Amino acid sequence: MKTLTTNRACLALLALGLLPFTNFPATAADYHSLKEILVGGAGGYDYLTADSAAHRLYVSHGTKAVVIDTDKNEVVGEIADTPGIHGIAIAPEAKRGFTSNGREAKTSIFDPETLKTISKVDTGANPDAILYDPGQQEIYTFNGRGNSATVIEAKTGKVVATVPLSGKPEAAVADPKAGRVYCNIENKNEIAVIDTKTHQVTATWPIAPGEEASGMAFDEAHHRIFIGCHNKLMEMIDSTNGKIVASVPIGDGVDGNAFDPGTQLAFSSNGDGTVTIAHEDAPDKLTVVQTLKTQRGARTIALDPRTHNIYLATGSGESFKVLVYGR
Repeated sequence: MKTLTTNRACLALLALGLLPFTNFPATAADYHSLKEILVGGAGGYDYLTADSAAHRLYVSHGTKAVVIDTDKNEVVGEIADTPGIHGIAIAPEAKRGFTSNGREAKTSIFDPETLKTISKVDTGANPDAILYDPGQQEIYTFNGRGNSATVIEAKTGKVVATVPLSGKPEAAVADPKAGRVYCNIENKNEIAVIDTKTHQVTATWPIAPGEEASGMAFDEAHHRIFIGCHNKLMEMIDSTNGKIVASVPIGDGVDGNAFDPGTQLAFSSNGDGTVTIAHEDAPDKLTVVQTLKTQRGARTIALDPRTHNIYLATGSGESFKVLVYGR
């Protein structure tokens, strides 16, 4: 019992950035299948977003976002009329949700309580990833064909800036303490660093030897970015200077990454039907602790830090479903 209590205390301190990495060794992740939630229906899929506080999971699917209760593991609603939806972001302070509608170059603003659409806002061409920055309480849509990011004030829905980018943006993360947003520029093999106050790109960081980075996740406490690269690497990068401090091999076809601050585990969801799970042992050490077998096509991921469960989407037509894995 003493060992279990000590380990739990170590986890809590490590999540807060108050414990040296060397005091908490890497262990097996022990993730396994918990549930398959059948969704069904026509259309493709892309990002999933977990709203841990509301116990909800939002899943992009064709022309709508499907809403799942993560306690009951069942579909409870949808946000309709989101043509070519890619992603969903929640702005809790504004009590608003946002979707990136790729086919109509707009974002839908919806009420998370009623799931009703409030309004739509124009973005650049093909908005893909979408992100909420709690520091400035703004939404960023990353416009794949527009080579730009559209910045929207969450409370008013007003577009406050358009940020030109050097190439095709993919996933992004916010660092509210540093006042930065980091975004993968997939076709340039670099990361764009955006100042959230000036809405300007202040730096670009090369990711070599990584290529065509897609997913991105962030360890805010220890200033570490995790990116999934299509040449089968997950890189860990120092968010203060862009230095690549560690990397591990991953599966083929990565499209999503996640990081759990409570366990110091970083995840790479791969289209080949695997999730690579690595432990952040130290500021410059990343160790693969599990290769989780999922299902082919399950390439995007969402993590709920409350339960530590991960969610992946796969399938088509009536077989479209969400896979739930936990410890």
